[in-house]
Amino acid sequence: MLNVGEVVRLIFERLEGWVKTAVVSLPNLAVALLVILLFNVVSRYFRRLVVRGFHRFSDNVSLINLTGTVAQLAIMTLGVFIALDVLGLEKTVASLLAGAGVLALAIGFAFQDLTANFISGTIIALQRPIEVGDVVNTNGFQGKVVSIKLRSIVLDNSAGQTIEIPSKDVFQKPIINFSRSGQRRIELTAGVSHLDDLSKAQQVAISAVKALPFIRKDKPVEMHYKGVSLEMIQFLVWFWIEPSKVDATKALSEAIKAVKKAFDENDVLMVFPAHTYDLKKRAGESTD
Repeated sequence: MLNVGEVVRLIFERLEGWVKTAVVSLPNLAVALLVILLFNVVSRYFRRLVVRGFHRFSDNVSLINLTGTVAQLAIMTLGVFIALDVLGLEKTVASLLAGAGVLALAIGFAFQDLTANFISGTIIALQRPIEVGDVVNTNGFQGKVVSIKLRSIVLDNSAGQTIEIPSKDVFQKPIINFSRSGQRRIELTAGVSHLDDLSKAQQVAISAVKALPFIRKDKPVEMHYKGVSLEMIQFLVWFWIEPSKVDATKALSEAIKAVKKAFDENDVLMVFPAHTYDLKKRAGESTD
Protein backbone atom coordinates (compact mmCIF):
# COMPACT_ATOMS: atom_id res chain seq x y z
CA MET A 1 0.00 0.00 0.00
CA LEU A 2 1.39 3.38 -1.03
CA ASN A 3 2.08 5.92 1.68
CA VAL A 4 1.31 9.62 1.41
CA GLY A 5 4.84 10.55 0.43
CA GLU A 6 4.83 8.08 -2.45
CA VAL A 7 1.50 9.42 -3.71
CA VAL A 8 2.75 13.00 -3.60
CA ARG A 9 5.89 11.99 -5.49
CA LEU A 10 3.90 10.30 -8.24
CA ILE A 11 1.65 13.34 -8.58
CA PHE A 12 4.61 15.69 -8.91
CA GLU A 13 6.25 13.40 -11.46
CA ARG A 14 3.08 13.40 -13.54
CA LEU A 15 2.74 17.18 -13.27
CA GLU A 16 6.40 17.59 -14.19
CA GLY A 17 5.85 15.44 -17.27
CA TRP A 18 2.85 17.52 -18.31
CA VAL A 19 4.78 20.74 -17.84
CA LYS A 20 7.67 19.48 -19.95
CA THR A 21 5.27 18.30 -22.65
CA ALA A 22 3.49 21.70 -22.60
CA VAL A 23 6.81 23.56 -22.87
CA VAL A 24 7.91 21.39 -25.77
CA SER A 25 4.50 21.86 -27.45
CA LEU A 26 4.35 25.62 -26.98
CA PRO A 27 5.69 26.42 -30.48
CA ASN A 28 3.21 24.01 -32.08
CA LEU A 29 0.41 25.40 -29.91
CA ALA A 30 1.27 28.94 -30.98
CA VAL A 31 1.30 27.89 -34.64
CA ALA A 32 -2.06 26.12 -34.18
CA LEU A 33 -3.61 29.24 -32.63
CA LEU A 34 -2.24 31.36 -35.47
CA VAL A 35 -3.70 28.93 -38.00
CA ILE A 36 -7.15 29.16 -36.35
CA LEU A 37 -6.99 32.96 -36.22
CA LEU A 38 -5.87 33.12 -39.85
CA PHE A 39 -8.63 30.80 -41.03
CA ASN A 40 -11.18 32.78 -38.98
CA VAL A 41 -10.23 35.95 -40.85
CA VAL A 42 -10.18 34.14 -44.21
CA SER A 43 -13.58 32.52 -43.55
CA ARG A 44 -15.20 35.89 -42.79
CA TYR A 45 -13.72 37.42 -45.93
CA PHE A 46 -14.76 34.39 -48.02
CA ARG A 47 -18.30 34.61 -46.63
CA ARG A 48 -18.58 38.22 -47.79
CA LEU A 49 -17.33 37.23 -51.25
CA VAL A 50 -19.88 34.41 -51.51
CA VAL A 51 -22.76 36.62 -50.36
CA ARG A 52 -21.75 39.36 -52.78
CA GLY A 53 -21.47 36.87 -55.65
CA PHE A 54 -24.85 35.26 -54.95
CA HIS A 55 -26.54 38.67 -54.88
CA ARG A 56 -25.79 38.95 -58.60
CA PHE A 57 -28.15 36.13 -59.63
CA SER A 58 -30.49 35.64 -56.64
CA ASP A 59 -32.53 37.90 -54.39
CA ASN A 60 -33.40 35.10 -51.94
CA VAL A 61 -31.94 36.43 -48.70
CA SER A 62 -32.33 33.09 -46.90
CA LEU A 63 -30.44 31.20 -49.58
CA ILE A 64 -27.69 33.83 -49.76
CA ASN A 65 -27.16 33.91 -46.00
CA LEU A 66 -27.24 30.10 -45.74
CA THR A 67 -24.68 29.72 -48.53
CA GLY A 68 -22.39 32.32 -46.92
CA THR A 69 -22.64 30.61 -43.53
CA VAL A 70 -21.92 27.16 -44.99
CA ALA A 71 -18.88 28.55 -46.82
CA GLN A 72 -17.60 30.20 -43.62
CA LEU A 73 -18.08 27.00 -41.57
CA ALA A 74 -16.29 24.94 -44.23
CA ILE A 75 -13.23 27.21 -44.12
CA MET A 76 -13.22 27.24 -40.29
CA THR A 77 -13.53 23.43 -40.15
CA LEU A 78 -10.55 23.10 -42.47
CA GLY A 79 -8.57 25.45 -40.20
CA VAL A 80 -9.42 23.40 -37.08
CA PHE A 81 -8.31 20.17 -38.74
CA ILE A 82 -5.01 21.76 -39.84
CA ALA A 83 -4.45 23.11 -36.31
CA LEU A 84 -5.03 19.66 -34.80
CA ASP A 85 -2.59 18.18 -37.29
CA VAL A 86 0.03 20.77 -36.29
CA LEU A 87 -0.40 19.67 -32.66
CA GLY A 88 0.21 16.08 -33.69
CA LEU A 89 -3.33 14.96 -32.98
CA GLU A 90 -3.79 12.97 -36.19
CA LYS A 91 -5.85 10.32 -34.40
CA THR A 92 -8.17 13.03 -33.07
CA VAL A 93 -8.66 14.34 -36.61
CA ALA A 94 -9.54 10.85 -37.85
CA SER A 95 -11.99 10.37 -34.97
CA LEU A 96 -13.63 13.71 -35.65
CA LEU A 97 -14.04 12.92 -39.34
CA ALA A 98 -15.56 9.51 -38.56
CA GLY A 99 -17.85 11.06 -35.95
CA ALA A 100 -18.93 13.80 -38.33
CA GLY A 101 -19.86 11.21 -40.96
CA VAL A 102 -21.97 9.19 -38.53
CA LEU A 103 -23.60 12.35 -37.17
CA ALA A 104 -24.45 13.59 -40.67
CA LEU A 105 -25.98 10.20 -41.54
CA ALA A 106 -28.06 10.18 -38.35
CA ILE A 107 -29.27 13.73 -38.92
CA GLY A 108 -30.13 12.90 -42.51
CA PHE A 109 -32.38 10.01 -41.46
CA ALA A 110 -33.95 11.89 -38.56
CA PHE A 111 -34.74 15.04 -40.54
CA GLN A 112 -35.17 13.71 -44.08
CA ASP A 113 -38.32 15.78 -44.74
CA LEU A 114 -36.64 18.94 -43.45
CA THR A 115 -33.55 18.16 -45.52
CA ALA A 116 -35.68 17.54 -48.63
CA ASN A 117 -37.41 20.88 -48.13
CA PHE A 118 -34.11 22.73 -47.77
CA ILE A 119 -32.64 21.09 -50.87
CA SER A 120 -35.81 21.74 -52.87
CA GLY A 121 -35.94 25.35 -51.66
CA THR A 122 -32.32 25.83 -52.69
CA ILE A 123 -32.98 24.47 -56.19
CA ILE A 124 -36.10 26.65 -56.53
CA ALA A 125 -34.10 29.70 -55.49
CA LEU A 126 -31.40 28.89 -58.06
CA GLN A 127 -33.65 27.91 -60.99
CA ARG A 128 -36.29 30.57 -60.13
CA PRO A 129 -39.39 28.97 -61.72
CA ILE A 130 -41.36 31.41 -59.54
CA GLU A 131 -40.55 34.79 -58.03
CA VAL A 132 -42.08 37.03 -55.39
CA GLY A 133 -45.10 38.78 -56.93
CA ASP A 134 -45.94 35.98 -59.39
CA VAL A 135 -49.49 34.64 -59.47
CA VAL A 136 -49.23 30.84 -59.48
CA ASN A 137 -51.27 27.69 -59.08
CA THR A 138 -49.59 24.72 -57.43
CA ASN A 139 -50.65 21.79 -55.25
CA GLY A 140 -54.29 22.84 -55.70
CA PHE A 141 -53.75 26.38 -54.39
CA GLN A 142 -53.71 29.64 -56.32
CA GLY A 143 -52.39 33.00 -55.16
CA LYS A 144 -49.65 35.60 -55.32
CA VAL A 145 -46.19 34.57 -54.12
CA VAL A 146 -45.34 36.74 -51.11
CA SER A 147 -42.27 34.88 -49.84
CA ILE A 148 -39.84 32.23 -51.09
CA LYS A 149 -38.14 30.58 -48.12
CA LEU A 150 -35.78 27.65 -48.16
CA ARG A 151 -38.29 25.50 -46.30
CA SER A 152 -41.54 26.72 -47.85
CA ILE A 153 -43.32 28.96 -50.35
CA VAL A 154 -45.94 31.42 -49.03
CA LEU A 155 -48.94 32.42 -51.16
CA ASP A 156 -51.58 35.12 -50.63
CA ASN A 157 -54.91 33.72 -51.87
CA SER A 158 -56.54 37.21 -52.06
CA ALA A 159 -59.16 36.07 -49.53
CA GLY A 160 -57.41 37.22 -46.38
CA GLN A 161 -55.38 34.05 -45.86
CA THR A 162 -51.80 33.04 -46.57
CA ILE A 163 -50.92 29.51 -47.68
CA GLU A 164 -47.54 28.01 -46.80
CA ILE A 165 -46.56 25.07 -49.00
CA PRO A 166 -43.47 22.91 -48.29
CA SER A 167 -40.73 23.53 -50.83
CA LYS A 168 -40.43 19.86 -51.78
CA ASP A 169 -44.14 19.76 -52.76
CA VAL A 170 -43.70 22.83 -54.96
CA PHE A 171 -40.52 21.40 -56.48
CA GLN A 172 -42.00 17.95 -57.19
CA LYS A 173 -45.41 18.99 -58.56
CA PRO A 174 -46.52 21.12 -61.54
CA ILE A 175 -46.57 24.91 -61.21
CA ILE A 176 -48.84 27.10 -63.32
CA ASN A 177 -47.25 30.55 -63.43
CA PHE A 178 -49.68 33.18 -64.68
CA SER A 179 -47.13 36.00 -64.48
CA ARG A 180 -44.00 34.61 -66.11
CA SER A 181 -44.92 35.56 -69.71
CA GLY A 182 -46.29 38.97 -68.64
CA GLN A 183 -49.63 38.24 -70.27
CA ARG A 184 -52.69 36.11 -69.62
CA ARG A 185 -55.69 35.11 -71.69
CA ILE A 186 -59.08 35.43 -70.01
CA GLU A 187 -62.12 33.49 -71.15
CA LEU A 188 -65.67 34.82 -70.80
CA THR A 189 -68.36 32.18 -71.35
CA ALA A 190 -72.10 32.85 -71.78
CA GLY A 191 -74.78 32.55 -74.44
CA VAL A 192 -77.24 34.46 -76.63
CA SER A 193 -80.82 33.82 -77.61
CA HIS A 194 -81.67 31.60 -80.56
CA LEU A 195 -83.50 34.58 -82.06
CA ASP A 196 -80.48 36.93 -82.03
CA ASP A 197 -78.36 37.81 -85.03
CA LEU A 198 -75.13 35.93 -84.29
CA SER A 199 -72.89 38.09 -86.47
CA LYS A 200 -74.23 41.23 -84.82
CA ALA A 201 -73.80 39.75 -81.33
CA GLN A 202 -70.22 38.81 -82.19
CA GLN A 203 -69.32 42.31 -83.40
CA VAL A 204 -70.99 43.96 -80.39
CA ALA A 205 -69.18 41.74 -77.87
CA ILE A 206 -65.77 42.18 -79.47
CA SER A 207 -66.14 45.96 -79.66
CA ALA A 208 -67.27 46.17 -76.03
CA VAL A 209 -64.30 44.19 -74.74
CA LYS A 210 -61.79 46.00 -76.96
CA ALA A 211 -62.86 49.32 -75.43
CA LEU A 212 -61.78 48.25 -71.91
CA PRO A 213 -58.61 50.11 -70.79
CA PHE A 214 -56.68 47.07 -69.52
CA ILE A 215 -56.94 45.00 -72.72
CA ARG A 216 -53.63 44.34 -74.49
CA LYS A 217 -53.77 46.14 -77.82
CA ASP A 218 -51.22 43.84 -79.46
CA LYS A 219 -53.44 40.78 -78.96
CA PRO A 220 -56.77 40.12 -80.71
CA VAL A 221 -60.11 39.93 -78.93
CA GLU A 222 -61.91 36.88 -80.24
CA MET A 223 -65.47 35.58 -79.93
CA HIS A 224 -66.43 32.07 -80.99
CA TYR A 225 -69.67 30.14 -80.80
CA LYS A 226 -69.04 26.73 -79.26
CA GLY A 227 -72.37 24.95 -78.87
CA VAL A 228 -76.14 24.95 -79.05
CA SER A 229 -78.53 24.01 -76.26
CA LEU A 230 -82.27 24.35 -75.66
CA GLU A 231 -81.76 27.62 -73.76
CA MET A 232 -79.07 29.36 -75.82
CA ILE A 233 -76.34 29.44 -78.38
CA GLN A 234 -73.17 29.28 -76.30
CA PHE A 235 -70.19 31.53 -76.97
CA LEU A 236 -66.84 32.39 -75.48
CA VAL A 237 -64.80 35.59 -75.66
CA TRP A 238 -61.01 35.49 -75.43
CA PHE A 239 -59.02 38.56 -74.47
CA TRP A 240 -55.54 39.22 -73.10
CA ILE A 241 -54.41 41.23 -70.07
CA GLU A 242 -51.18 41.99 -68.20
CA PRO A 243 -51.48 40.29 -64.76
CA SER A 244 -49.14 42.85 -63.21
CA LYS A 245 -51.58 45.66 -64.04
CA VAL A 246 -54.99 44.12 -63.40
CA ASP A 247 -56.34 41.18 -61.44
CA ALA A 248 -57.81 38.41 -63.62
CA THR A 249 -61.03 38.21 -61.59
CA LYS A 250 -61.59 41.96 -61.85
CA ALA A 251 -60.82 41.90 -65.58
CA LEU A 252 -63.39 39.15 -66.18
CA SER A 253 -65.98 41.01 -64.10
CA GLU A 254 -65.48 44.24 -66.06
CA ALA A 255 -65.68 42.34 -69.35
CA ILE A 256 -68.99 40.72 -68.36
CA LYS A 257 -70.46 44.11 -67.44
CA ALA A 258 -69.25 45.66 -70.67
CA VAL A 259 -70.66 42.87 -72.86
CA LYS A 260 -73.99 42.85 -70.98
CA LYS A 261 -74.32 46.62 -71.33
CA ALA A 262 -73.46 46.52 -75.03
CA PHE A 263 -75.94 43.69 -75.62
CA ASP A 264 -78.70 45.63 -73.83
CA GLU A 265 -78.00 48.74 -75.92
CA ASN A 266 -78.10 46.71 -79.15
CA ASP A 267 -81.13 44.56 -78.30
CA VAL A 268 -79.10 41.33 -77.88
CA LEU A 269 -80.05 39.02 -75.00
CA MET A 270 -77.23 37.49 -72.93
CA VAL A 271 -78.46 34.11 -71.68
CA PHE A 272 -77.04 32.09 -68.79
CA PRO A 273 -77.79 28.35 -68.42
CA ALA A 274 -81.04 27.46 -66.65
CA HIS A 275 -81.30 30.85 -64.94
CA THR A 276 -82.56 33.24 -67.60
CA TYR A 277 -86.16 33.82 -68.57
CA ASP A 278 -85.71 34.39 -72.31
CA LEU A 279 -88.22 37.13 -73.13
CA LYS A 280 -87.34 37.03 -76.84
CA LYS A 281 -87.94 33.30 -76.98
CA ARG A 282 -91.27 33.66 -75.15
CA ALA A 283 -92.27 36.51 -77.43
CA GLY A 284 -91.48 34.36 -80.46
CA GLU A 285 -93.50 31.47 -79.09
CA SER A 286 -96.51 33.72 -78.43
CA THR A 287 -96.60 35.01 -82.01
CA ASP A 288 -96.59 31.51 -83.53
